[in-house]
This record gives sequence, C-alpha cells and structure tokens, in this order.
Amino acid sequence: MKPRRRIALFGGTFDPVHAGHLRIAELAREQAQLDEVVFLPCQQSPHKESRCIATAEQRLSMLKLATTEPWMKVDDFELHQPPPSFSVDTLRHFLKAQPNVDWHWIMGSDQWLALPRWKEPEVLAQHLTFLVLPRGQAPEIRMGYHMQVLVGEHPASSTELRDEANPHFLDPAWLPPRVRDYILTQKLYLPFSSSPLARANRTE
Repeated sequence: MKPRRRIALFGGTFDPVHAGHLRIAELAREQAQLDEVVFLPCQQSPHKESRCIATAEQRLSMLKLATTEPWMKVDDFELHQPPPSFSVDTLRHFLKAQPNVDWHWIMGSDQWLALPRWKEPEVLAQHLTFLVLPRGQAPEIRMGYHMQVLVGEHPASSTELRDEANPHFLDPAWLPPRVRDYILTQKLYLPFSSSPLARANRTE
C-alpha cells in the first residue's frame, strides 16, 4: 500500500503573488513535512468585498511564473467555479480527486479566527490540518480542529505592492523577478484613475 502523501492547499487572490506567499509555502513545507503545496487562485473570495485588479488569467500567469520549485503546484479549479470561492467546495473536489492524501490548509491567524463563520466549518475541521501563520498574538487552540502554528514571518503585502503611494509599490525585494517583469509588461497596478479596470468601470 502506497504511503499517504501530505499536501497543503494555499488559497488566495494572489493579486499579485509575492515573496511572502512563497516564504509561507516554504515554512509550511518544512515544518509540516509536506510533499506538495498547491496554490489556489480564487475567482472571488467570500471574505473580501473588493474586486481583484488583475484578471484571473493574469493572476494565474503570475503564479506559474513564481512557483519554480518542484513541490510547488498551481491549480485553477476555483477559477472555473461560479463566485464566490468557498473552501469547503474546493476541499471536496480534492478529496475526491486524491483520496490517499493527508490534506492541510495554509492560512493566516486572521482567517483562523474567522474560520467558524466559513461555510460548513465542521467539514473542513473533519478533513484538514490547518497550518496557521500568526500575525501578532499566537492563534488559540480550538476544540475539534487540528492546527499547527507556523514559525516565521513575511513582510510583503499585495495591497502595498499595488499602491503607488506606498514605498513598497512594485518593490523588487518583494516580487519574484519574473513576476515583476510580467507586471511591468502587462502595465498592471497603474494609478487607479488611469488603469484599464478603472476606465471600464466608468463605462458600466
């Protein structure tokens, strides 16, 4: 009988993917002894009201450029589902596709705090080990949930990378070189008033 593999799902908008995301994946792989980390760009997060600036295709392309290690995978399952993207639906897809796996889910402590309000959290708790990166105070243990605290940090922020007024706007220290080149070539994250998305919104 083949040994069970250990795989983590890592969901997000990745608008854009940055060095912090890659660092979190690396911490999870090392500390939870994972075989694989699957990056899952979502169509629309049910926990965020703001729309993505980059298109789904652009976010997927940036992830493929950023994930250069053999244990890093990118899956576009959620991009083909009607929004919003619910984690429990994604989990059921992967449980069916790969049953002989110990599944994990990578998240920040803010998501861990909100987890009981997610869709069908009891199903998530039954099938997942949550790998939680603290942001400030350590996450509290929750009855009925399997959780491992990740030790490490990452300063990068997608919001700051997109903000022309921020010192870290398109910061090369925070972006994989090929992702930054793609952003510049695609003219992504221009000042909002002049971006293609802003012009499209004015005509709606």
